[in-house]
Amino acid sequence: MPRGDRLAYLSTLFELFPGDLIFTGTPEGVGAVVKGDLMKGGVDGIGEFAVRVV
Repeated sequence: MPRGDRLAYLSTLFELFPGDLIFTGTPEGVGAVVKGDLMKGGVDGIGEFAVRVV
């Protein structure tokens, strides 16, 4: 399903707001999260975070 169609469909099910994140799958080559992994993320202008799997 094209991205625009996906957003239009989701907006019929949920009220979407600016900044909402919509996860649609896993990029090619990404493996499972395992003990000891460190995951980092962030939002420009807001901050960054890190989570270690224990």
